[in-house]
Amino acid sequence: MDYEGFFSDAIDKLKSEGNYRIFAELERHVGDFPHATRHAGDDTDEITVWCSNDYLGMGQHPDVLNAMKDTVDMVGAGSGGTRNISGTTHQHVVLERELSELHKKESALLFTSGYVANDAALSTLAGNMPGCVLLSDEYNHASMIAGVRHSGAEKRIFKHNDVEDLERLLSDIEPHRPKIIVFESVYSMDGDISPIGEICDLADKYGAMTYIDEVHAVGMYGPRGGGVAERDGQMDRITVVQGTLAKAFGVIGGYIAASQKLIDFVRSNASGFIFTTSLPPAVAAAAAASVRHVRDNGQEKRELHQERAATLKRLLADAGLPVMPSVSHIVPIMVGDPVLCKQVTDDLMDRYGIYVQPINYPTVPKGTERLRLTPSPIHSDDDMDRLVKALTEIWSRLELKWAA
Repeated sequence: MDYEGFFSDAIDKLKSEGNYRIFAELERHVGDFPHATRHAGDDTDEITVWCSNDYLGMGQHPDVLNAMKDTVDMVGAGSGGTRNISGTTHQHVVLERELSELHKKESALLFTSGYVANDAALSTLAGNMPGCVLLSDEYNHASMIAGVRHSGAEKRIFKHNDVEDLERLLSDIEPHRPKIIVFESVYSMDGDISPIGEICDLADKYGAMTYIDEVHAVGMYGPRGGGVAERDGQMDRITVVQGTLAKAFGVIGGYIAASQKLIDFVRSNASGFIFTTSLPPAVAAAAAASVRHVRDNGQEKRELHQERAATLKRLLADAGLPVMPSVSHIVPIMVGDPVLCKQVTDDLMDRYGIYVQPINYPTVPKGTERLRLTPSPIHSDDDMDRLVKALTEIWSRLELKWAA
């Protein structure tokens, strides 16, 4: 077989479909978020970032930076091993305590990323309970899909946010069988929010566990940043909360929070936890500082974040741009064609110094290619005005479809 030829043909196919991804080489500057320097070969230019998941700018907060730097000076760089073999540090334990407190759960468990947390936790839980059935929202993240698949358990997919379809599936499962309902709070490509209370009602009725992915909500919703489940008064009804430290908390890592026994079970059985080196202690310390700040002093940031998102949606809609309906901080704009979607983002970067990544297949279904804007509390009115003006000019130049 011509291996190199196979790889080349596959890449050429992606390019011809408009789905080939090109990474922007950026250099952020402390204190100047959301602005950054773009490197293109030997050239550089200044750009404004509109697609960062560092939703609150905590990746540059002094408390977070100081915690990371101080911990490196105290304990060094790496953790020294897996959590089982010399890799459990004081900083890991402190962070897990902060996370369990955030979600008002008995315990929490750290993973190297949110993807790993979902894959490891779901595959371990469902894969070790005989006869377990996983009921998964059709729009769930790839990491949740991976966990469901790797569990080897029976799965049933319910229509997105459709509690009637979920109940239909639940009612068809033998009552004695273990069941886990797997869903997200904020769906990051459409910006919609799940009916958490109604899902919990069905879980109670049919004796199911609930597993919620709050990665796009932790830090940003609820009076303490516990997520949409906290905001909606449903946090105590959730069996397992999964979250990330890489978005609103501005660092890296993933976690689950649940009962002490469930956490101990996953800790003792999950390959994705047992067989990988733990996060560097400086990273854990920085994340703990971020969680504390966002939980205890973050309400002003949360309120400003929601105002910025609402203001941007209004400005885009007033300009006639096809903003997709969103009840969260995610601001998607429909394009519907991969080649044109990339043309829009190329023009934004090259002509206007605005960085937005095209969202194409397989992240979203073919024909629903879009821009995904993530305003932060730090984006100014001027940043927004320049973005809307640029998009309006591009839409006219490329003769794209305006809002109905």
